[in-house]
Amino acid sequence: MPNTARIRPLAQAASRAPLAPGWAARRRLLRSIVTALPAPWLPTVAGAAPPLPPFAPVSAGQALGFPRDHGAHPSFRTEWWYLTAWIDTPGGDAGLQVTFFRSRTGVGEQNPSRFAPTQLLFAHAALSLPERGHVDHEQIARRADGPHARFSLTDTDILIGPPRQRWQLSRDDDDRYRIAVETPRMSMQLRTEAGAPAPWLQGSQGFSRKGPAPEQASYYYSRPRLSLTGQCTLGERRIPVRAGLAWLDHEWSSTLLADSATGWDWVGLNFLDGRSLMAFRIRDRAGTDLWNTANWRAADGGSQGDEVRFEPLRSWRSPATGIDYPVEMRLTLADGASLRLRPLFDDQEIDARASTGTLYWEGAVTVLDERRELAEIGRGYLELTGYAGAVRL
Repeated sequence: MPNTARIRPLAQAASRAPLAPGWAARRRLLRSIVTALPAPWLPTVAGAAPPLPPFAPVSAGQALGFPRDHGAHPSFRTEWWYLTAWIDTPGGDAGLQVTFFRSRTGVGEQNPSRFAPTQLLFAHAALSLPERGHVDHEQIARRADGPHARFSLTDTDILIGPPRQRWQLSRDDDDRYRIAVETPRMSMQLRTEAGAPAPWLQGSQGFSRKGPAPEQASYYYSRPRLSLTGQCTLGERRIPVRAGLAWLDHEWSSTLLADSATGWDWVGLNFLDGRSLMAFRIRDRAGTDLWNTANWRAADGGSQGDEVRFEPLRSWRSPATGIDYPVEMRLTLADGASLRLRPLFDDQEIDARASTGTLYWEGAVTVLDERRELAEIGRGYLELTGYAGAVRL
């Protein structure tokens, strides 16, 4: 856990040290950051402190509007903008992930100083190059203070870090996303093409249930099938991104998971026939489904819900942390579809203990049709969380 007298950017490779006893997820990380802040950054209290404003609730029937809801929602506890892609490089197919997080801490909200740690920003970036045999990733964490860490309320525009260490995700007026990651070891300069598919509202018009209680929900939309081009570097190596098919998720919530939930398995899949599939399950402590859902988007943009069952087929144990992840999955849909997800390679674990405080598996996968002798019919990403211990947002 970080224990520093001030928040500073963490633009460095994540440690691959074994999992330490007493590891905790994001809640404890935020607490350690806040309690480590020097006294001038914390609110001055004279007598009883006024009650903090509550976190905003997620409610059914709240219409999403754009471009406003492309921007940040700081009254909610947590939020992320999450881009994954299969990319075509001179070395062959590879995977790419960039995620920006915003977290409202609930601390220092009565303090007018811009140094009050009311909002924290994090980001992860990863390259999955098969010839390397393991994922390469970077991370950053910073208090939202304006000059070097900020977010927009009116559109997608998140920036973390000073010049030459800058991470940024933004959306132009022509609906083109731009991604910039600059670290000493890894960089990305990427853009999506104009004419992106319209936001795909998940759940009931963007109200996405995550558990049996109505408040266990998020506002959630996806933008699948984004064309991606640009360039990455890893050390001295330049990696032109000649073509890529990306998926962007934007989600925000205040009470995402039930107390009995440990984590989730999620997929965002783009199919060769023009369809897209989003599916997830929330697991309880026994490993059974506490909640699950699936949603198809047709090539013409129509959307239809479905039932889904996740079935682990093969596990991989991380040599760095000793955690077992079910990296090969079968998805069974109510219409009879049986999809096997096979990883590009096994070692796609993300060690984000220096930023969000989490360990998770985030990997490029191919989609194989079990009814057609394992013919490849799509590609996408599989996310596995909570296998190192219960996720607490």
